Amino acid sequence: MNKIINYTAFATLILFCLNIELQAQTKARFMIVDSLAGIHHQFEVYEGFLGGGACVFDLNNDGFEDIFLTGGMGIDRLYLNLGNGTFKDIYESSGLKVTAKYVTQGVASADVNRDGFTDLFITTNTRKGEKLTIPRAENLLFLNNGDNTFTDATKAFGLSDFMSFSTGVAFGDVNKDGYPDAYIGNYFYEYSGPLNEINDQTIVNASSVAHGYLLINEGGKRFVNLYEKYGLNHKGFGFGGVFTDFDNDGDQDLLVNHDFGYKATPNYLLQNMYPETHFKYVEEERGMDLRINAMTSAVGDYNNDGLLDYFTTNIKFNQFMVNQGDRFNDLADSLGTKLFTISWGANFCDFDQDGDLDLFVANGDLNPNCTPMYNYFFEQTDGKYTDVAGLIGMNDYGIGRGSVIFDYDNDGDQDLLLVNQKSVSNYPVPSVSHLYRNDSTIGNWLKVKLKGGYSETNGIGSRVSVFVGGKSHIREIDGGGSSHLSQSSTIAHFGLGAFTTADSVVVNWPSGERTVIKSVTANQTLVVQEEKQMELKNSSGFKSWYVLLGLFLTGLVAYYIYSKR
Repeated sequence: MNKIINYTAFATLILFCLNIELQAQTKARFMIVDSLAGIHHQFEVYEGFLGGGACVFDLNNDGFEDIFLTGGMGIDRLYLNLGNGTFKDIYESSGLKVTAKYVTQGVASADVNRDGFTDLFITTNTRKGEKLTIPRAENLLFLNNGDNTFTDATKAFGLSDFMSFSTGVAFGDVNKDGYPDAYIGNYFYEYSGPLNEINDQTIVNASSVAHGYLLINEGGKRFVNLYEKYGLNHKGFGFGGVFTDFDNDGDQDLLVNHDFGYKATPNYLLQNMYPETHFKYVEEERGMDLRINAMTSAVGDYNNDGLLDYFTTNIKFNQFMVNQGDRFNDLADSLGTKLFTISWGANFCDFDQDGDLDLFVANGDLNPNCTPMYNYFFEQTDGKYTDVAGLIGMNDYGIGRGSVIFDYDNDGDQDLLLVNQKSVSNYPVPSVSHLYRNDSTIGNWLKVKLKGGYSETNGIGSRVSVFVGGKSHIREIDGGGSSHLSQSSTIAHFGLGAFTTADSVVVNWPSGERTVIKSVTANQTLVVQEEKQMELKNSSGFKSWYVLLGLFLTGLVAYYIYSKR
C-alpha cells in the first residue's frame, strides 16, 4: 500500500511539474467579463433540442462591433457596443421584437440591399406557444435602417413562402453579382413527435430529412430559392454550411454539415462551377463525405500552405480535415486534437498573435442528458496542438453551443463569446453565455477591414493574405456558418509575432479584383476599399433616364411621321 501511495505521490509531482512547464510555455490568457461588460444571456431549448447562435456585426458603423444572440425559447439580445468595454441591450427598441414570437436558432449578417448598413437573417424552427407539426415557421430577415433600428423585410423578400425547421444560415456571393446570397440548413421535412425524444431510433426513418435552401439575392429586393437550378438535390439533418473557396479558383464553394451522417446523409462538399449556374458534388473524390454528427466546420489554413483546412465538430471525435490539394485527410490524431467529447462551435484564430492559428472548441452534452464537459482551447506549437483550456481560464463546464471571435474592446487581440444553453434537467454548475476577454502575452498584430465597392460591402467571401517573414497567412471573410449557427467578425485578424511590418497585404475580392498594399505597419486596423464599383445600370435612376430618352425619341418619330402626312 505504501508503494502505491508513493507511486501516486510521485505521479502527482510529475504532473504538477509538467503543468508548471506548460503554463510557462502558454502565452494565452482569458478572463470572463460578461457581467462586467453588461452581457446577460442564456439560450433556452425547445423540448430539449437545438441552438443557439451569435452574430458579430457593426450595427451603426461606429467602428465598435455589436452582438446579436438568439434566445430559442428565451429572450433574444441585441447588444450595442458602447466603446468603453461595455454593451447596452437595445433589443426592445430595435424593431426586432417580432422575433419574440419565434423559437430562434441561428443568425448571420450581410448588407443584403447594399445600402451600407449590415442586415440580419435569423433562422427559426417554430412559433412559441403553438404545437405545430413540422414545417413550423418562416425564417426572418431584418433590414438595418442605419439608426439602431431594423425593418422586418421577411415578407417583402419572399421568405414567408418557405415554412421550415431551419438551423444555420451562411452568406456568400454565389454568382458574383455583388449581392449576398444565402444557404439555409433545414433539419426536418416532417416530424410530429416531441423533440426531447430525438435519438438514433427516431432518426432511422430517413424520409423526414429535409432539403436545404439556396437563396439567390435578386438585386437586393428579393430572395429566390434556386436549389434545384444550381444542381442541388441532397436531403439531410442539416446544420447549415459555410461558403469557402477550398480549391483556390476564386469563386465560393459550399461545405454542408449534416447531423446523423452515419444514419442518413454525410457532409457534402459542393464545388462552384461559376460561370455556370451549377454546383458539383465532389465530397467523395475529395474525402469530405464525413459520416458523422457534424455540427459545424471551422475554416483556417493551419499550416500556412495556402490551402484552407476544416475542423469539423462531432459527437465522440472531431475531425481535422487537412487540405492536400486534390483531397482531404483527417489528421486529428497526429495533430493532437482527437479527444472524446460532444462538440458544437469551433474557431480558428491566432489568439496569442505568434503567427500560427490556435483553435477553440465549444463542448456540451445533449440537452437534457447534461453531463458536464469542459471546452477545449488548442494552442499550436511547432505544428501540433495542445489543449490548455484549464490553464488559461477557458475550461467552462456550461452546455456550450455557438461561439464567435471578435475584438470587442478594439485593443488589437481577439476576444471570444460563447453561447451556453440552459439545462432542461438539474445541472451542477451555472450554464450561461460568456464573453472572454483576451489578456494574453501577445505579439504584434494587424487587422484588415474591407469595404466592398462591387462586392458585398463588408467584403464577405473575400480572401485576405498577409506576407511576413517569408510566410503567407490567409483569412476568408466570414459570411456565417464557420461556427455552430453563428458568424464571427468580418474583420480579418493576423498575428505578426515579433515583426513590426508586414511585407504586403493582398485582397482577392469576389468580383475578381485584386488589391495589393506594400509595407504595412503593424498594430493598426488597415481599411481597404475595393476600387471596382457597382455599375449604375442597377439603379432605378439610371433606368428612368433610359425610359425618358426612349419616350422622347418615340415622340420625335411620331411627330415626324405626322408632319409628313
